[in-house]
Amino acid sequence: MYLDGIEEKMYDGEFGETIQKSMEVLVALGDIYGAERMVEISSAQISGVSYKTIGDAGLEYLEDLSEGGARVRVQSTLNPAGMDLERWREMGFSEEFARRQLRIVEAYSSMDVMNTCTCTPYLIGNVPLKGSHIAWSESSAVSYANSVLGARTNREGGPGALAAAICGRTPEYGYHLDENRKATLLVDVECDLSGADYGALGYIAGRIAGEGVPYFKLRGLPAPEDLKALGAAMASSGAVALYHVDGITPEYRDASLEEVDERIRVDAGDISEAREELSTTSDSPDLICLGCPHCSLDEIRRIASFVGKKGADCDLWVCTSAAIKSAADRMGYTDVIEAAGGMVVSDTCMVVAPVEELGYEVLGVDSAKAANYVPGMCGLDAVYDDWMNLLKL
Repeated sequence: MYLDGIEEKMYDGEFGETIQKSMEVLVALGDIYGAERMVEISSAQISGVSYKTIGDAGLEYLEDLSEGGARVRVQSTLNPAGMDLERWREMGFSEEFARRQLRIVEAYSSMDVMNTCTCTPYLIGNVPLKGSHIAWSESSAVSYANSVLGARTNREGGPGALAAAICGRTPEYGYHLDENRKATLLVDVECDLSGADYGALGYIAGRIAGEGVPYFKLRGLPAPEDLKALGAAMASSGAVALYHVDGITPEYRDASLEEVDERIRVDAGDISEAREELSTTSDSPDLICLGCPHCSLDEIRRIASFVGKKGADCDLWVCTSAAIKSAADRMGYTDVIEAAGGMVVSDTCMVVAPVEELGYEVLGVDSAKAANYVPGMCGLDAVYDDWMNLLKL
């Protein structure tokens, strides 16, 4: 693997032990995946933030890096934590969990990683340009960056993304290369879609595509939130990190449809069946969680408009970033939602929070990703539907 002069100095320890260890991680990854060289990155998005998922071993690793003087060289943001960093007491999380979670975030902050804990960094200013190389790790964020923004990233592990942020480099393999961004599966959608249909479509396509690159022919024009839901679903039912939508996404003309081996058709019956499969119970939810991936300001606006007229019949979390919540506060949306009995929750979501310890049994979600993960990661049943239908239950 070729290293330029700066990279060799990093690898040889001339910039300190922490940078040396990080470059060793990147070189090892490059060797595993056959990378010929490194590429400079413009930003990083780092997972491995929730204490629920990384535990004491992860906390110790991060504090060791922090105490060793590690600092990131590029704009870097964090994935969701295991709790709202300010309102965790109100949500019922334990002091012990909170103490360790705050230490994790503090360790990242001391490395100059922005403690904006969100899976939608592209909504709060971490917006890479088309063609730029980045090192992102959260599966839905990776999908959105590759597919909708046209940036280039593999689905990095948390330590790999952090090492890339510290060195400002990542190995050039996978989706950093043109040849790996071609379509491998054509999905012809023969019905109109709305709301949770996009998650159901992603659930179907992800299972078939695996690690491939789907190309969708859709009826109608999806909103950015629809593309967000579609990519998140494929990243959870399969391992899709890049997809194309005919006439919409920035690289659809370069997808080389003539080389596609597999073609499928999806109709209204398939969508209906997938929606049913994503629910593990017919019971009514005792907690409705919206915002997986995190809600945009416009999504919060629509939720506020609905619950302001109707109210919430059970506990409701609307999950978003602290930055988007601040805007929702200014717009009055937070007051409306919380007056109706809900909460606008920052920094976390139902997947990485220890929600199973709060006494809930059934979660209502409008996210196919959440419906996939909640039963296994939280041990709870999930009801999957459009958010308006969930709030009417």
